[in-house]
Amino acid sequence: MEQFYGYGIYLITLLTFGGIYAILTLGLNVQWGFTGLFNAGVAGFFGIGAYVCAILTTAQSHRHLGGYDMPYAVGFGAAMLVCGVIAYLVGKICLRLRSDYLAIATIGIAEIFRLILKNETWATNGPRGVSQIPKPFETLPQPWNHLGFLALVLVLMGVVYLLVEVARKSPWGRVMTAIRENESSAQAAGKNVAAFRLEGFVIGCMIMALAGALMAHNIKFVDPNLTDPLLATFLVWVMLIVGGSANNRGAILGAFLMWTVWSASEIVSSRLPDELAIRAAYVRIFLIGLTLQIFLQKYPQGMLPEKRPAQHG
Repeated sequence: MEQFYGYGIYLITLLTFGGIYAILTLGLNVQWGFTGLFNAGVAGFFGIGAYVCAILTTAQSHRHLGGYDMPYAVGFGAAMLVCGVIAYLVGKICLRLRSDYLAIATIGIAEIFRLILKNETWATNGPRGVSQIPKPFETLPQPWNHLGFLALVLVLMGVVYLLVEVARKSPWGRVMTAIRENESSAQAAGKNVAAFRLEGFVIGCMIMALAGALMAHNIKFVDPNLTDPLLATFLVWVMLIVGGSANNRGAILGAFLMWTVWSASEIVSSRLPDELAIRAAYVRIFLIGLTLQIFLQKYPQGMLPEKRPAQHG
C-alpha cells in the first residue's frame, strides 16, 4: 500500500511540474507561435517572476530584501507586473532586431539577469538564494496539501490557456499571425508592427513570470540555478516544438509530455554504471535530443499543428 501511495505522490509531483511548464510554454507560444519573436532568454524572465514572488511572500529575513509576508495573489500579480515592466524596457531596445540577432540579444539579457541575482546579495542572498518560501495548502495533511497545490496550478494553467486562446482567435491574434507571416504586408496594411510585437513580447514574459512564481512556491526555494538555460529555456523550446508551435493545446501537450520524458530520463541515467554516472547530465540531454528528432521526423509541425481561426463575414 505504501508503494502505491509513493507512486501517487510521484504522479502528483509530475503533473504539478508539468502544469507549471505548460504555463511557461504558453508564454513562449505567445511570443514565437503568435508573433515569431525568437526569445532565447526565457530563463531570465522565469527567474525574475520567481524571485519577486519569493521576496514578497516570505517572512521577514535579514538575509535578503523584503520578507513582507504578503498574500500569494499579491505575489503572483507583482511578479507579473514587475516582469512586464522589465520586458517592456527590454523590448523597446531589442525588438528592432530580427531572428538570430534577437535570440543572441535575449540570451545576453537573461545572463545579465542571472548575474544580478547571483551578485546582489543584499536583495537576493546571492548564490545561497531565498529559502523558506511558503507554499499554498502546505498546512493541510498529506496528500491533500500536494493535491491542493496541483489544483491551483491546473486552474491557473486553464485560465491562462483560455485567455491566450481567446486572444489567438481575436482580431489582435490575426494581426499577430499576419506580422509573423509577412511583416512588410502587415505594415503596408496600416498596422503598427512595432507596437504589436512589443505587446506580444510583454504578455509572453508576464506569463513566464507567473510560471516562475508558481515554481518558487512549489520547491520553496530559489537561487540563481533556477535560471539554468537548460531547464528554463532549452527544455521549454523543445516542449513547444514537439507539441506544436502556434497551437495552445499543443504547447500544453508538449509540456506534459516532455517533462515526463525528462523525469524518466533521470531514472534511466541513475541506473548507469558508476563510470558513466558523472556523465548522467549529458545522457539526459542526449535522450531529450533523440526524442525531439523522433517526434520531428513523425510530426514536422508538432503533434498538434497550428489551426487558423475561421474567418467570418
